[in-house]
Amino acid sequence: MSPTNPTYPTTPTDLSEPTTDQAAPPARQILPAEERYAQELAFLAAYDEGPRPPGWALTPAAVVTFVCGSDGEALALPPKRRKDGALPAKLVVAPKFVGERALVERCVVTLAGERGLLLVGEPGTAKSMLSELLSAAVSGTSELTVQGTAGTTEDAFRYGWNYALLLAQGPTPQALVASPVMTAMRTGRVARIEEVTRCLPEVQDALVSILSDRRVSVPELAGTADATVAAVPGFSVIATANLRDRGVSEMSAALKRRFNFETVHPIADAGAETELVRTQATAAVQRAGAAFGVDDAVLDVLVTVFRDLRTGRSSEGWDVERPGTVMSTAEAVHVAASLGLARAYLPGGDVLDLVPGHLLGAVRKDDPADHGRLLGYWDGPVRRRAEDGSAMWRRLWDLRENLR
Repeated sequence: MSPTNPTYPTTPTDLSEPTTDQAAPPARQILPAEERYAQELAFLAAYDEGPRPPGWALTPAAVVTFVCGSDGEALALPPKRRKDGALPAKLVVAPKFVGERALVERCVVTLAGERGLLLVGEPGTAKSMLSELLSAAVSGTSELTVQGTAGTTEDAFRYGWNYALLLAQGPTPQALVASPVMTAMRTGRVARIEEVTRCLPEVQDALVSILSDRRVSVPELAGTADATVAAVPGFSVIATANLRDRGVSEMSAALKRRFNFETVHPIADAGAETELVRTQATAAVQRAGAAFGVDDAVLDVLVTVFRDLRTGRSSEGWDVERPGTVMSTAEAVHVAASLGLARAYLPGGDVLDLVPGHLLGAVRKDDPADHGRLLGYWDGPVRRRAEDGSAMWRRLWDLRENLR
């Protein structure tokens, strides 16, 4: 069901808020992975009858298939597992993460061993998406999440209190507010911790005993059965950390020892990256209620620019001065989506004309000198490709003044 467009009252006395059809359920911009891919998850749970680690919703092999796809093969559900047509007899599982299958397999093995998994890498390399996909496949939910910041407190990993109940009843189990991590421990699910190195070291170290002893003590409830919360089978932790945040809040050696580190690298294949940018940007524009109208040639140019600036070397082997900002695939998706929205809602002119301005907005974030580096890229690879006879790059070279 498409979302109901808001209607605005025409009288000047009632213009505070748009009204919507009260009978229509509120639409959500993005569904969590377990809802977005509910059919695939249900199919894989019925398809693979192999052994599962305690508390897991899928077998480890099925988790890998869910994340990486079935390589275009239509998986056939055994007849005895078909439940009154609720599931399709065959299904091609689409790939959701563009990266090494071996990386995903190592992540799954880490979680099967109930060891903490830490995904590290440059910003925009899909660490959070991989974390979400793994947790949805392993435990059926990806929403037991803590967002790490400098203001995150130990309560986010342990527990807090409902202070109204605390004042009325004293420390009781009913007054205790479990953190997402504690909830994951109680229910045998995966807890996700985003940007763990942005948390202060003393807050991070609350995870040491959780990952070692697999329990949380609640001294305020001493003498009761609720004084200790122990993790049940299936509990594990996936954390993410950006390499750009090294030194913000360095993890202690004790905490590092309780995680397996896996590095998520940028996408190596240009064609795969272009396809991912197209798919993600198309979805973003469709969520905004429009059709994606950016042609493949413009996307190829956009991804080529991002890859050249990210690596410091063009596809032809020419040196490129890298900007200080991260030219990630995620940022390329945002630029492509902006181009698509401009084409849909502000029609007129060539969409390629908009590329320099949006690139400048993506590049000039951290260091004003990055503006000059982008101009240098125009004077180097863009100009040379134009001189080699490419009409697309010639047009882009002619747009250099748009970078001023």
